[in-house]
Amino acid sequence: MEINEFAQKVLKAVEKELGGECRAELKEVRKNNGVRLHGLLILQPGKNVVPTIYLDNFYAAYEDGVTFREVLNRILEIFREESPREDIDMDFFKSFEKVRDRICYRLIGRHNNAELLRDIPYVDFLDLAICFYYAYSGGELGDGTILIHNSHLECWNIKTADLMKLAKENTPRIFPARITPMLEMLDEVTDPSRELLSEEDVPLMVLTNAGRLHGAACMLYPDLLDRIGEKKQDGFYIIPSSIHEILILDKTGMGTPEEMKGMIREVNSQHVAAEEILSDNLYYYDLQEKTIKIIL
Repeated sequence: MEINEFAQKVLKAVEKELGGECRAELKEVRKNNGVRLHGLLILQPGKNVVPTIYLDNFYAAYEDGVTFREVLNRILEIFREESPREDIDMDFFKSFEKVRDRICYRLIGRHNNAELLRDIPYVDFLDLAICFYYAYSGGELGDGTILIHNSHLECWNIKTADLMKLAKENTPRIFPARITPMLEMLDEVTDPSRELLSEEDVPLMVLTNAGRLHGAACMLYPDLLDRIGEKKQDGFYIIPSSIHEILILDKTGMGTPEEMKGMIREVNSQHVAAEEILSDNLYYYDLQEKTIKIIL
């Protein structure tokens, strides 16, 4: 069974289970790096906010032997847990003054997001793009993000430069940076080999934000890389681990730049989810020039 056939089967089963009051729709959702996922929307009378339930992982589980009944039960459970209990007023998003304090930035790759970048405001940065989102928190919606599109700029009558100015202030405030030795991160994983490792074996620092979401943008935080370099008294390599974090590596490196770049490509291709890949390039922060450069 192909995923489109599976999605149609889920849609019909959901509508049958929920009765005539609810209607289900399928929607292809464009994610980072051109990844497209199959979303299920369950519309209810009087509700203007509809959570998207992605079916791709459910399809993979079904192909691996999970019964369709188990899949359906879990989808209905998610629907009941995540559906807002009442209608939500989204008119606030039409007012720039009401959203300006929570406009933030994140980093994505330019090459694999050419189609998306035609629809959103962004700023070039190396081989990456700085794009913008509204970070909402609390209430019926919980915590999440709303990607800012060109249509929002027209509605608010502002320019990309206005977003950049606000995001420089808001993002470090709302999502403060966290830098942690890689070994401390490994402590969170129960791995017997951890006891055999030292900082010389794993000379890496993980730079992300407090929520570990879109944390690669921390490399944009004003003066942050400069403070790291001053502490090291030298420049350092930056490994783009994913859109959620970067790795800081001393100038001595872990092999030649060519070898490190090959390692980045291998890890991205085998161990990082397609929609979370940031870049295949190796970066270097030059402490004297206070700039980030692409190596090779």
